[in-house]
Amino acid sequence: MNQYVKLKPKKEVFVKRKHPWVFSGAIAEYGEDLQEGMPVTVLDASGQQLAMGHYQEGSIRVRLLHHGTDDRPEDFWHQAIDRAYQTRKVILSTTPAATNAYRLVHGAGDLLPGLVIDIYNELAVVQCHSMGMYLEREAIAEALKTVLGDSLKHTYLRARKTLPKRFENEVYDGFLLGDQAEADVLENGHHFRINAATGQKTGFFLDQRDNRQLLAQYCDGRDVLNTFCYTGGFSVYALKAGAKGVTSVDISGKAMQLTEQNVELNDIPAESYKAVTADVLQYLRKESNLFDIVVVDPPAYAKSYNKRHRAVQGYKRLNVEAIKRVKPGGLLFTFSCSQVVDRQLFQDTIVAAGLEAGRSARVLHQLTQAPDHPVNLFHPEGSYLKGLVVQLD
Repeated sequence: MNQYVKLKPKKEVFVKRKHPWVFSGAIAEYGEDLQEGMPVTVLDASGQQLAMGHYQEGSIRVRLLHHGTDDRPEDFWHQAIDRAYQTRKVILSTTPAATNAYRLVHGAGDLLPGLVIDIYNELAVVQCHSMGMYLEREAIAEALKTVLGDSLKHTYLRARKTLPKRFENEVYDGFLLGDQAEADVLENGHHFRINAATGQKTGFFLDQRDNRQLLAQYCDGRDVLNTFCYTGGFSVYALKAGAKGVTSVDISGKAMQLTEQNVELNDIPAESYKAVTADVLQYLRKESNLFDIVVVDPPAYAKSYNKRHRAVQGYKRLNVEAIKRVKPGGLLFTFSCSQVVDRQLFQDTIVAAGLEAGRSARVLHQLTQAPDHPVNLFHPEGSYLKGLVVQLD
């Protein structure tokens, strides 16, 4: 038997309900010499095997990969990657235009908590959020190559910024296959260049794909402000959809370079586009122009519950200023990717911002992550991206 943890009485209910995490407070007994990342068997209070997963110190002690009394199958990784791939083939079959960038594995949404894999044309980016996944990186890379075949030329591993800092000197980022970290990709027919080694996350924010497409439907002849633009995804969609003009704002000079590069890749006339390197909140407070559409897509303001109140106040301040920059009858596309700020709290925050800004408004769309970022039915915490399209009077 693998190393084990034994649960307190009645705590097995969460495992039987197929939640992918076992919290430290549910554990009564630990096997000797448990090491972070090692395979571990989860036992109920009577000693019966319930599941298997990866052990790690912290509030989440075990991330579950396999349920039942049998051992994990020898071809586990091939089965798991192939299952995820078959799901993506179904999702991408409904995409209206050429797309070769997508999320192949979305953690617990694909029954693989702690693992994210994004595909950028011939490049796969493997992102490990648990030490257990990091230790299985070679098996994951081998299964990827088997499932994707000749369409996969390069696999890049990212772990140093996604694992807890205590592992910083134990793990590395680098190639598991090939040697190219940069890729040119298509998303709904639009061109983007990503770099898996130097970009944020895995290089691009794939979760906004459908929301970018929705924005495009409203952009013809409109003036658009895209804040926190990063690689300029919303900007490119708006410009290709016929926006009269697009202003992109980000505090990062590197992000602005990426945005301008992607604008050029799509053969967009320079006169229709403006890039501003600035703090978004300060920019909004100083800007006097009004826009038909304003996009607010900030990074996560809180990653833990004890920082949630401060995050909500930050979202409110930001959206008050964004609302002021929307023309009467115009649209605000506003988002939060903070998992600890749930959908109702986010909407309440936008309500408070609208009241403070003194504007009447109505919600036209409630938005979420693209379907290649699925939510495990038994793990609602996986629904992290919240968005609203609000029309303002």
